[in-house]
Amino acid sequence: MELQHFSDVHPLIFIEQAKFGFWCNGCGEGIEGSCYSCRKCETDLHPSCAKLPLPRELQHPIHRKHPLNLHKTPPYDGRTCTCNGCNLPCRSFDYHCPLCKFDLDIKCASLPLTIKAENHDHPWTLFRNSIPFICSTCGKEGKGMPYLCGECGLWVHHNCASLPCMVKHIRHKHPLNLTYSLKDDHFEHRLCQLCVLKVDTNNGLYYCSNCDYVAHVDCATDKEGRDETFVWESNDKDPIESTTMMKEEDSGHDEFTNEFCYIVKKTKVGEDKVEIPIEIKHFAHEHDLQLTTKLENDKICDGCIRSIFPPFYSCAQCNFFLHKSCAELPRKKRHPLHQHSLTLQPMSDSFDLVQCNACYHITNGFTYKCDVCNFTLDVPCSLLSDMLTHVGHEHPLILSSTTNAEECSACNSKRKIFRCTKCEFTLDFGCATLPLTVGVQTTRASFYTSFYC
Repeated sequence: MELQHFSDVHPLIFIEQAKFGFWCNGCGEGIEGSCYSCRKCETDLHPSCAKLPLPRELQHPIHRKHPLNLHKTPPYDGRTCTCNGCNLPCRSFDYHCPLCKFDLDIKCASLPLTIKAENHDHPWTLFRNSIPFICSTCGKEGKGMPYLCGECGLWVHHNCASLPCMVKHIRHKHPLNLTYSLKDDHFEHRLCQLCVLKVDTNNGLYYCSNCDYVAHVDCATDKEGRDETFVWESNDKDPIESTTMMKEEDSGHDEFTNEFCYIVKKTKVGEDKVEIPIEIKHFAHEHDLQLTTKLENDKICDGCIRSIFPPFYSCAQCNFFLHKSCAELPRKKRHPLHQHSLTLQPMSDSFDLVQCNACYHITNGFTYKCDVCNFTLDVPCSLLSDMLTHVGHEHPLILSSTTNAEECSACNSKRKIFRCTKCEFTLDFGCATLPLTVGVQTTRASFYTSFYC
């Protein structure tokens, strides 16, 4: 596929996957995925930039004196300039006035004059002068042309003017609503449940009223954490999901029987005559498994690779053991560490070892794996959510998404951690999933795990 473009004398060839390090000559940003390219001239364009209808001459309201002419690169020595719209360096397509030495990059030149967004009652109007301002939504400093709501006195970045009213993050089970402030009895500062840093409640934020859950605008809309299966239509009363994962998350293990694990035999116990399965067929094993309540100190669960304890299921024909809780694990689930759904995988026949992406321990037991990318969790780590109550510490711990390296208070590793919001205590996944006691049969002793703040 070829495209004739003003920026190159040769036809641009469509490339399915650009090489690492390609930069778009149109917008100046990196290219991930497909592009239009001329290798002779080293011209590379995003498909969206290549097909953008750019007039060769532009009469722009920010510079009414003279028309602006489109250039492949800024017409200065060094082929660079400072955009008069955003005050950022421009080395790509440039609208230029030779009389006034005035320049606009294509992003600023293409900004709409008004935005009627779903996140605000009034339209946003482009302020046609470059000024320093504090964004009323994200609270960050801006330098350029902000959008203004004259009725509310709000100044926002272009991206913040177009934020969705509602988002779904993989770290929280409910959708989060955009609000411009938390009033009434709320504190002026809260902690973001995603990065565990302060949130100024006078600025915009994403909020779940069901859980009193607060998140920074940037944290809630981060590409890696955003749940892309979530769909919300502004005309609908309730959000919907394009998958059934939320239903699966909330259902727990009420429905034990399915095509992956079904009941062979059950019995009634107790005064209430509650039925429990005493023999099952599990997808991870070829034989039926029978429920056992006696203690077996020297056995290991083939699911979580931890010491077996009752109640558990065992195979009468071979050496296979499974905690009752491990037998009831859902086949698919979501986890706050990953944006895609994870599928339960049994131990392989070849006993291959895999590494958990949370605790970095090696396992040959059950794992949850992503069908899209190379992400794996062992069973103990898959059971942890974004909030942790641990017997080793008096305060709740929150899974931190900050990129700053923080040491685990127990082992000093610098990995994915849970943080205490009240003190400096932290735990990584490996320490958070340690068993509280470890029995040693030969000495008839037990060792207890202790944590200190």
